[in-house]
Amino acid sequence: MYAITGLSTEQVTDIVARVAALLNERRGWQGNNFKLGLFKRVVITLVYLRRNHREAELGELYDIDQSTVSRYVCALTPVIGQVLSEFVPTVDDLDPDVPYVIDGTLCPCWSWAGHDELWSGKHSTTGKNVQVACYLDGTMAWVGDPEDGNVHDATAVARSGFLEGMNAGVVADKGYIGTGAITPKKRRPGQAELSEQDKDYNRSVGQIRWVIERANSWLKNWNILQTDYRRPLSTFDQTIATVIALQFYKTAQDQAA
Repeated sequence: MYAITGLSTEQVTDIVARVAALLNERRGWQGNNFKLGLFKRVVITLVYLRRNHREAELGELYDIDQSTVSRYVCALTPVIGQVLSEFVPTVDDLDPDVPYVIDGTLCPCWSWAGHDELWSGKHSTTGKNVQVACYLDGTMAWVGDPEDGNVHDATAVARSGFLEGMNAGVVADKGYIGTGAITPKKRRPGQAELSEQDKDYNRSVGQIRWVIERANSWLKNWNILQTDYRRPLSTFDQTIATVIALQFYKTAQDQAA
């Protein structure tokens, strides 16, 4: 189970139980009008999110139509996000006396016509900008709501309220200069190069900041956020939210094991 979903069998079983409990409240969702049982429907959705396989490929693996896979993924992605939402910390849940490292990462998607706001000049592709914060050991601490790809990191973090009230300091890259975060120094206008003191300072910031790459890589292990998103654009934000919930759930379960 881990090889295809990134989750242990126990974790998948627990997620299925949580989904079943919610669907039972909605009456009729677990009737006999499904070709596959709920466990397999959830697994198909998890595999889709983890591997970003084409729906037709998953259809062949499970002997169902591509349209059936699409219906399962469309129906269950928000449900999984909902049942795991308790594991997702908000800004208010964060300890302001703990130091954090933050960076933006782009979740790429197809270049939909008429949506120029998705274009990220920094990454030279289209997608959604997600702010990721971690502890100094690289463990993911918080993830902000997705913003359009053309939104600058400094703007995105300001909108999130993440930096408000932080006492211990937040380390970030040069894209956050002016936000109050601890950032590397830039050359001033007319300055040929940084002073040795500034270079030493930047190296010290870099030695702290690298851990955010670990947090980003764990989140991007869900290939749906690493490779082009192909489903309707209107479903992208919800998919990102569900993957964030899955990663926080997995981290919490792994730490408790």
